[in-house]
Amino acid sequence: MRLYRGQMPTRLLSDQHIRPTEYVRWADARRRFETRPKDRALVEELRRSIPREGLREPITLGVSDRHPDVYVADGHHRAVALMGSGVPTFPFHWYWIRDFGVHMETAPFPFHLLTNYSTEAAR
Repeated sequence: MRLYRGQMPTRLLSDQHIRPTEYVRWADARRRFETRPKDRALVEELRRSIPREGLREPITLGVSDRHPDVYVADGHHRAVALMGSGVPTFPFHWYWIRDFGVHMETAPFPFHLLTNYSTEAAR
């Protein structure tokens, strides 16, 4: 079976909806990337290429059984580059973290887990 590949509104990459995993807030990720030359160069290259070519590699979103929040598991640089880019949606894969392990999903994403989000906005 193929992994589920969806499209998510870029505006949901926020501290209220889809959070960063490795940072407390998205502002912390942006600040960290700005202070490290290699990270800054990568984000800048992504900012230039994404509007022209789209996102080549989907962002991986994670959902935990214990905490029903949604977060970026892989793709923090891509997410920061997308913010403020004007690109309306981005491709993603997703997985559950369950007591018995991580499972990359082939089923549609559970949009109801996103606070203040309706499936109408996904269209």
